[in-house]
Amino acid sequence: MVEPRIAVAVVTMGNRPAEVDALLESVAKQDLAPARIVIVGNGCRLPEFARRLSLPGEVTTIDVEENLGCPGGRNVALARLREFGDVDVVVELDDDGLLVDADVLRRVRDLYAADPRLGIVGFRIADEHGETQQRHVPRVGKSDPMRGGYVTGFLGGGHALSMAMLAETGDWPADFFFAHEETDLAWRAADAGWKIRYAPELLLQHPKTSPARHAIYYRVNARNRVWLVRRRLPLALVPVHLGVWTLLTLARTRSPAGLKAWCAGFVEGLREPAGERRPMRWRTVWRLSRLGRPPVI
Repeated sequence: MVEPRIAVAVVTMGNRPAEVDALLESVAKQDLAPARIVIVGNGCRLPEFARRLSLPGEVTTIDVEENLGCPGGRNVALARLREFGDVDVVVELDDDGLLVDADVLRRVRDLYAADPRLGIVGFRIADEHGETQQRHVPRVGKSDPMRGGYVTGFLGGGHALSMAMLAETGDWPADFFFAHEETDLAWRAADAGWKIRYAPELLLQHPKTSPARHAIYYRVNARNRVWLVRRRLPLALVPVHLGVWTLLTLARTRSPAGLKAWCAGFVEGLREPAGERRPMRWRTVWRLSRLGRPPVI
């Protein structure tokens, strides 16, 4: 069993300094120290962390001139880790999250050491009361958040990625900026034969939130969904997926302003270039369907 080398990456816009400190302190308390910690200031200047918080391993901070969005900021961290060339798995954590347990990184290492085709490990997200929102469970419908296993997607707030997998699939879709970037990466990973595992024993404590809190949510959610299916689904499934998703959106959206922004984003997704089209194979569609989440919903 070869033990993979673990790095931790955090992207922040500089508006949560206390939360970032708390997160990094929880990383420092892990019983397996990360080989590297990379912190990206997404359109902001970062303070000094390593000495002030007594962080383990090599700590690298990167200031980016503009906010590149969540996937773009993560790509900056991945590029730097790739330059170092001494990390096998990167654990990416939301800047307002917290590792409650001290054995998270060790458990991640053990999961990857046991399975060389493990590409993505998704953490369980729960608030300070231990409650996991249903939208954070990577399965269709109501599902037990404590039931782990192989799935078709993962949560952006807390997860681990194989660097070998990323070398094959490519990094995050930076143009998405926010929303559906996890699905794009998950579908590429699945199509390349990498496994995605939901590990509820790996807990990231995170405040309870709604994605609609972001002003751009409805527009980019619609735009990116259209881009996603244009990029990744076989042509015959594109109208099926968009038709099902449109009906669900109309049934769920109560805000007239939100619906108007959604329509604008939908049109933008059809009109603007979606990026490289690399649709998944039909056998991948079948495999995802057997795992409980067909890519038409």
